[in-house]
Amino acid sequence: MSGTLNKVMLIGHLGDEIKMHYFEGGNCIGRFPLATNETYTNRQTGERVTNTDWHNIVVRNKAAEVCEKYLSKGDKVYVEGRLKNRQWQGEDGNTRYTTEVHVQEFTFLSTKKGDDPGAQSSQQNQSQNLGSIPNRPNEPVAGNEPEQEDDLPF
Repeated sequence: MSGTLNKVMLIGHLGDEIKMHYFEGGNCIGRFPLATNETYTNRQTGERVTNTDWHNIVVRNKAAEVCEKYLSKGDKVYVEGRLKNRQWQGEDGNTRYTTEVHVQEFTFLSTKKGDDPGAQSSQQNQSQNLGSIPNRPNEPVAGNEPEQEDDLPF
């Protein structure tokens, strides 16, 4: 195979609200942490073990504005993008490093409640390709089934 590939796909929950930064010329960038979990049963103890990994997510321009509008802490989201490594000089003079996921596509996976306080929850699957207009956040989508956990160790 010739060439290279830099692609990452994650499904996880937002660990915090989206932090927006605006630049001259109208461009903006949004950043948020995303938690992914690995759950398995320890064969020796029978205990259920959960390991959490945190990922630094970066979205740009219109996609960042859409994420800021519709996503909040705890929401489940699918993101697809590429890994980028950055380094910078910290205030203490030490060189710092981070790895980020620069998002190219995403899909909202969280269940949202209706505008009325007594409204029933509806399952929602909202896809956002960077150039398109998102679906309304309270629009139900047929065919979504609740996730089932399995006891696989990976």
